[in-house]
Amino acid sequence: MKRYLCGRMVHVAEFSCPYKGVPESKPVPAANGIKRIPAQGRGRGMLMIKSMTGFGRCEIADNNRKFTVEMKSVNHRYLDVNIKMPKALGFFESAVRAELKSYVSRGKVDVFITYEDLSESRSTVHYNKEVAADYLKYLRQMASDFGLDDDIRLCALAKYPEVFTMEEAEVDEEELWKELQKAVDGAAKQFVDTRIVEGGHLKDDLILKLDGMLKLVDFIAERSPKMIEEYRQKLEDRVRELLADAAVDEGRLLTEVTIFADKVCVDEELVRLRSHIETTKGTLLEGGSVGRKLDFIAQEMNREANTILSKANDLEISNGAIELKTEIEKVREQIQNIE
Repeated sequence: MKRYLCGRMVHVAEFSCPYKGVPESKPVPAANGIKRIPAQGRGRGMLMIKSMTGFGRCEIADNNRKFTVEMKSVNHRYLDVNIKMPKALGFFESAVRAELKSYVSRGKVDVFITYEDLSESRSTVHYNKEVAADYLKYLRQMASDFGLDDDIRLCALAKYPEVFTMEEAEVDEEELWKELQKAVDGAAKQFVDTRIVEGGHLKDDLILKLDGMLKLVDFIAERSPKMIEEYRQKLEDRVRELLADAAVDEGRLLTEVTIFADKVCVDEELVRLRSHIETTKGTLLEGGSVGRKLDFIAQEMNREANTILSKANDLEISNGAIELKTEIEKVREQIQNIE
């Protein structure tokens, strides 16, 4: 694309925006030696812009067990996952964290997991014969040592600690994890879907704002040469007014106009600003986790707009630069919501 800024032709790069596919992820071993099952279709297809706010919920009831997983997130510079789950599932926490990393890369994510065992009691009563024998031996020894009656009864002996104990049946951790993983994956997929929907709205709004910024850049680019020509005319009129009928030194007049043009010309800033805007649009159309990159580009756009405003010696260009800064600030606020 060619633009004429301050009377000179410059080239602005065009940005292609291909949609890139992502290869299917491979199974990743989770912590505690628990095998993670890859989510079907995870990572396939077109990359999408995602918001950092979302919600997901999934309930799985199988094999007399019920798992409920809820997820919600807000903006954050990095990935911060906070998991609340029953103590009985505590050893799965690192596996759950590893599972979630394949779905989310940024944001403060709160995860709530509940677990119900709907089967009949898995506890069994265990009789500790050796412990009961020790109690009985020492009770009879006490009766002999102190001359007491040996009136030990079965009910009394059974009440002593550790004679009878309740033992929980062993749980198959592999089977338990498979069921929990289904619930985590279900909630995570819904969570990602809500992020993608909101991310799409953010992308549309940002592209609309960026197109408006391009129009402001075009206006400033068109106005800049006119401003210099107006300055030349004003300077010439002023000199003729002061010198009356004397001849005007065209060489000196041209020198003054050249110095002024060098001070106020913003062609380089406009080229860079246009390039940043086009890069932002291309990045949004590519999709993926681009929030940090876009935030950096927005800072650069703001810097160029500040330079244009500081060089402006024309009311219309000043107003355009102020409007540019306002739009850039709106864009930065929206970018803060992108993963």
